[in-house]
Amino acid sequence: MNKSTLLQQLRLPVVASPMFIASGVDLVVAQCKAGIVGSFPSLNARPAAELDRWIERIQAALAEHDRGHPGAPAAPYAVNLILHKTNDRLANDIAACVRHRVPIVITSVGDPSAVVEAVHGYGGLVFHDVIHQRHARKAAKAGVDGLILVCNGAGGHAGRLSPFALVSEVRSWFDGLVLLGGAISTGDHILAARAMGADLAYMGTRFLATPEANVQPEYKQAVLDATAEGVIYTDLFSGVHANYLRSSVAACGYDPDRLPPKGEHGENFGSESMATSKVWRDIWSAGQGVGSIHAIEPTGQLVAELQRGYSAARQRVAAP
Repeated sequence: MNKSTLLQQLRLPVVASPMFIASGVDLVVAQCKAGIVGSFPSLNARPAAELDRWIERIQAALAEHDRGHPGAPAAPYAVNLILHKTNDRLANDIAACVRHRVPIVITSVGDPSAVVEAVHGYGGLVFHDVIHQRHARKAAKAGVDGLILVCNGAGGHAGRLSPFALVSEVRSWFDGLVLLGGAISTGDHILAARAMGADLAYMGTRFLATPEANVQPEYKQAVLDATAEGVIYTDLFSGVHANYLRSSVAACGYDPDRLPPKGEHGENFGSESMATSKVWRDIWSAGQGVGSIHAIEPTGQLVAELQRGYSAARQRVAAP
């Protein structure tokens, strides 16, 4: 697969970002059927042996869809691999992606060189998460096919840079696929990402408010209730700066306006050994685009709504 082939396979220029806990087989299948790239973190499939079963279920569901809808085939799916040295199942997960010839692999937090070699060996694509130029250039040197620019306002681990700055700087020297993430929630936002130079929009938070997202109803309601001001950016909980819902932080006993310095919570915050609050499970991630989310709706319906908004925005800006 190459850049042109991928873009032609999509009915909307969107890659759904892999969300820890939230992204599972049901959400990925629904996203791909709707014509956008669906993705999930390999670590969501637990234990490690479950990853093969998840991939097989996704492939079977998409093949069945394609047989029944030859005029509207499903978009490809992606698996996200965390490259950090603490991920002791990385070799297993890379091998699973190679066995099943996963069409797109998204890499995060580390050097993607080994993944690029493995995935390119069967013709797949590799996209790498970056938040600034230094990591973007390293990933490009490693041979990735696409750079995911995670900008200010994105859910989960996000950067501080404006998308206007980062997209234009990266596009000036990188001719691969550019994906843009950060508070993208509507069809208008998707068009804006394309207008500023990105090939694809990278959307996560918007899909939390769907029946297919694997999060508790209270989390989904908190997303509906929040506005941009209800999102805080802190490195307290995971050790890396990320965006979280203020309401969930307060519910766990913290004052969102007076968070202690990083490290004051102790080294075990968010670890599996904790019996109390855990990051991602109890302290909920969300991007600043939550203010544009007003209802829980099926993924297929949501993507259709985004398509209509995208088309209307194109017509609006093209009008004299």
